[in-house]
Amino acid sequence: MNLDYICTLLAEAGRAVLDVGEGVEGELVSLDLASDRAERIISEGLRSCCGDIPLFSRVNDQAPCSVRVDLPRFWLVDPLDGAGEGKKGDSEFTVNIALIEGDAPVLGAVYVPVRGTLYFAAKGEGSWKIQNSARQRLTVSSPAAGASTRVVVNRSHISPDTLLLIDLLPSSVTVARDSALKFCAIAEGEADFYPRLDATREWETAAGQIIVTEAGGVTIDLDGQPFTYNKAGFMNGPFLVAPSLGWLEERDLLDCRKRLADWEFEYCAISCR
Repeated sequence: MNLDYICTLLAEAGRAVLDVGEGVEGELVSLDLASDRAERIISEGLRSCCGDIPLFSRVNDQAPCSVRVDLPRFWLVDPLDGAGEGKKGDSEFTVNIALIEGDAPVLGAVYVPVRGTLYFAAKGEGSWKIQNSARQRLTVSSPAAGASTRVVVNRSHISPDTLLLIDLLPSSVTVARDSALKFCAIAEGEADFYPRLDATREWETAAGQIIVTEAGGVTIDLDGQPFTYNKAGFMNGPFLVAPSLGWLEERDLLDCRKRLADWEFEYCAISCR
């Protein structure tokens, strides 16, 4: 698979998004139009180079589950991730492409059109960032002993369960990001922990997951198991992103489903007195 070609497609799709134009206060005139244009560029480009690989995206999400389950490989595309979170001039919306083999992403790229920044990774080849023509290898980092855990969260909303989980940490500060850039913040060492307990879809997470994995990090479910794809539907369950399993284990987060349940039971017991 030619990763350079994938990255070129992302850049072209990103330009198409920006060409849609701006509204009165810098908002994209039409999110649907921008998304459709980006999706068309990516889907046509991927069909021209590897038409035998099925593609599923935010734009075309009505495929019957029976068509997809147990496919040996397929593309996941999010042509406009996070655009509803902010304004075009300063938002962090991205265009994402990932290739799934079996139940795991093996290639992924995240492009930030406003900044011209590209994140990409392929299995066994590392995780990388390109900005202003400079190429940088990405590596996760962990907080120093005694330092607060940098928890990456959505700019516009944090689910109540996520707030509960953050409260389980002895000390924390939040790092706000939109779209797949929450994964990228972990991969480039700008944050230590990304808990996601509310709903996401596969095309929103797959590219970011391989970028984190190749940077040395992990993405797991709340039972401490690998976070997988090629499921019966496109909806994801909750997940945790961190520098390593050891880091999660040290903080007693590998089985945080039980800890959250215990915390909620204790909280309810206190509140109902």
